[in-house]
Amino acid sequence: MACYRDLMEKYENPALEHACDMIPGKTFVVEDCRRPEGMCDSAWDTLLPFVQELAQGGGNFFGSWMKNPHSAMLSCNDGFRPVTFLVETIE
Repeated sequence: MACYRDLMEKYENPALEHACDMIPGKTFVVEDCRRPEGMCDSAWDTLLPFVQELAQGGGNFFGSWMKNPHSAMLSCNDGFRPVTFLVETIE
Protein backbone atom coordinates (compact mmCIF):
# COMPACT_ATOMS: atom_id res chain seq x y z
CA MET A 1 0.00 0.00 0.00
CA ALA A 2 1.42 3.35 -1.03
CA CYS A 3 1.13 6.30 1.35
CA TYR A 4 1.63 9.90 0.29
CA ARG A 5 2.13 11.70 3.60
CA ASP A 6 3.10 14.96 1.93
CA LEU A 7 -0.27 15.08 0.17
CA MET A 8 -2.07 13.95 3.32
CA GLU A 9 -0.53 16.80 5.34
CA LYS A 10 -1.38 19.33 2.66
CA TYR A 11 -4.93 18.26 1.73
CA GLU A 12 -6.47 15.58 3.96
CA ASN A 13 -8.82 16.26 6.85
CA PRO A 14 -6.75 15.23 9.91
CA ALA A 15 -9.87 13.95 11.71
CA LEU A 16 -9.70 10.74 9.64
CA GLU A 17 -7.55 8.49 11.84
CA HIS A 18 -8.49 5.17 10.24
CA ALA A 19 -9.31 6.06 6.66
CA CYS A 20 -7.91 2.71 5.50
CA ASP A 21 -7.72 -0.50 7.48
CA MET A 22 -6.73 -2.79 4.60
CA ILE A 23 -4.09 -5.39 5.46
CA PRO A 24 -1.44 -6.03 2.77
CA GLY A 25 -1.66 -9.58 1.45
CA LYS A 26 -5.24 -10.15 2.59
CA THR A 27 -7.31 -12.30 0.25
CA PHE A 28 -11.01 -11.74 -0.38
CA VAL A 29 -13.29 -14.23 -2.12
CA VAL A 30 -16.36 -12.77 -3.79
CA GLU A 31 -19.58 -14.77 -4.02
CA ASP A 32 -22.61 -13.61 -6.03
CA CYS A 33 -20.90 -10.24 -6.65
CA ARG A 34 -21.46 -9.20 -3.02
CA ARG A 35 -18.88 -7.06 -1.25
CA PRO A 36 -16.74 -9.32 0.94
CA GLU A 37 -16.80 -8.64 4.66
CA GLY A 38 -13.94 -6.36 5.64
CA MET A 39 -13.50 -4.78 2.21
CA CYS A 40 -13.57 -1.01 2.08
CA ASP A 41 -16.72 0.38 0.43
CA SER A 42 -14.73 2.74 -1.78
CA ALA A 43 -12.39 -0.02 -2.97
CA TRP A 44 -15.38 -2.25 -3.69
CA ASP A 45 -16.99 0.47 -5.81
CA THR A 46 -13.85 0.49 -7.96
CA LEU A 47 -13.54 -3.29 -8.21
CA LEU A 48 -17.19 -4.23 -8.71
CA PRO A 49 -17.49 -3.63 -12.50
CA PHE A 50 -14.43 -5.83 -13.08
CA VAL A 51 -15.66 -8.51 -10.66
CA GLN A 52 -19.04 -8.57 -12.43
CA GLU A 53 -17.41 -8.90 -15.85
CA LEU A 54 -15.16 -11.73 -14.68
CA ALA A 55 -18.11 -13.49 -12.98
CA GLN A 56 -19.91 -13.51 -16.33
CA GLY A 57 -16.93 -15.13 -18.06
CA GLY A 58 -15.54 -11.90 -19.48
CA GLY A 59 -12.14 -10.40 -19.19
CA ASN A 60 -9.38 -9.24 -21.53
CA PHE A 61 -9.74 -5.72 -20.14
CA PHE A 62 -8.22 -2.97 -22.26
CA GLY A 63 -6.90 -5.36 -24.91
CA SER A 64 -3.76 -7.23 -23.90
CA TRP A 65 -3.20 -5.36 -20.64
CA MET A 66 -2.86 -8.47 -18.42
CA LYS A 67 -1.00 -11.72 -19.16
CA ASN A 68 -3.99 -13.59 -17.70
CA PRO A 69 -7.01 -12.21 -19.61
CA HIS A 70 -9.27 -13.24 -16.70
CA SER A 71 -7.63 -10.88 -14.23
CA ALA A 72 -7.12 -7.18 -13.55
CA MET A 73 -4.68 -5.19 -11.40
CA LEU A 74 -6.66 -2.30 -9.88
CA SER A 75 -6.25 0.36 -7.20
CA CYS A 76 -8.84 1.94 -4.96
CA ASN A 77 -9.78 5.60 -5.31
CA ASP A 78 -7.90 6.79 -2.22
CA GLY A 79 -5.29 9.11 -3.70
CA PHE A 80 -3.50 9.47 -0.35
CA ARG A 81 -3.01 5.74 0.34
CA PRO A 82 -4.08 3.72 -2.71
CA VAL A 83 -4.33 -0.01 -2.19
CA THR A 84 -3.72 -2.24 -5.21
CA PHE A 85 -5.78 -5.39 -5.77
CA LEU A 86 -5.27 -8.34 -8.09
CA VAL A 87 -8.75 -9.39 -9.17
CA GLU A 88 -8.90 -12.82 -10.82
CA THR A 89 -11.18 -15.76 -11.31
CA ILE A 90 -10.57 -18.90 -9.30
CA GLU A 91 -11.78 -22.44 -9.85
